[in-house]
Amino acid sequence: MIILINVFTVDPANQQRLIEILTEATEGSVNRAEGFISATLHRSLDGTKVTMYAQWRRLEDYEAMRRDAGPLTFFQDALAIATFDPGIYQVVRSFTPDRGEAAC
Repeated sequence: MIILINVFTVDPANQQRLIEILTEATEGSVNRAEGFISATLHRSLDGTKVTMYAQWRRLEDYEAMRRDAGPLTFFQDALAIATFDPGIYQVVRSFTPDRGEAAC
């Protein structure tokens, strides 16, 4: 599995519009792509960032989706109002709360 953490920088006046574009792209075609697992969309409280955390089965699946004409218009619309800093990651480790409870 690969993780994409894509950070968009946007003027606060356009943050909601960017969220709408990314939502429409994801619900309209990306979520139907082979290898798509899930995505979570985040907005910064100051209005300047929108971040998409997405899980894909394989890098090749993600690359195939990017070549598909379906989501291309949405990506172009997003880049007309925001800059884009993409990142592709692998999960190294997950952490859960340590409540300090003694084992019985």
